[in-house]
Amino acid sequence: MSVGILFKIAAVGILVTLLNQVLKHSGKEEHAYLVSLCGFILVLTWVLPYLVDLFRTMEELFSF
Repeated sequence: MSVGILFKIAAVGILVTLLNQVLKHSGKEEHAYLVSLCGFILVLTWVLPYLVDLFRTMEELFSF
């Protein structure tokens, strides 16, 4: 796992937080919810291959 993905996740988190606050203060809670959901899905698609690799490694480690 490279350090670059951690910076990407942090950048998405900061961006989503800022957009969420701006949208909530302007009275668009529905859009703020959608921005949060899109940010979560984006980060999940980045992390999912690492989780699959982790589970495969654990399966190989504990298989007899």
